Amino acid sequence: MANTIHVDVVSAEEQIYSGEAEFVVLPGVVGELGIYPRHTPLLTQIKPGAVRIKLPGAAEEELVFVQGGYLEVQPHLVTVLADTAIRAKDLDEKAALDAKRAAEEAMQNKTSKEEIAHAEAELAIALAQLEAIRKLRHRA
Repeated sequence: MANTIHVDVVSAEEQIYSGEAEFVVLPGVVGELGIYPRHTPLLTQIKPGAVRIKLPGAAEEELVFVQGGYLEVQPHLVTVLADTAIRAKDLDEKAALDAKRAAEEAMQNKTSKEEIAHAEAELAIALAQLEAIRKLRHRA
């Protein structure tokens, strides 16, 4: 039996993934995080991007897009509490491209710091979705 860690990926709407994994890779706020079984306990914020879950005995990884949230790691349990979580195969490329264009336009047309910050956040989310879609296509 492979050495595994239990992974739960949940959002406010639903549980996206629950099961065993050989390892998990997540988008941390200061860089990518790799979590293996018996990892030291950790609580940190994650940013928008793809969560890669390596399933035991499978060649491919499960990809889940998260829109940010928190990661809790215990030696035999990883919990991802996401603001929003979507299976990568369910992402809509056209909607992500439209959101990217709208955020870029908003950044050019806004004058207050708050409006610019909001547009930058929307752009980061759209770019992270497009990157997750790119990773999914690259695997295929």
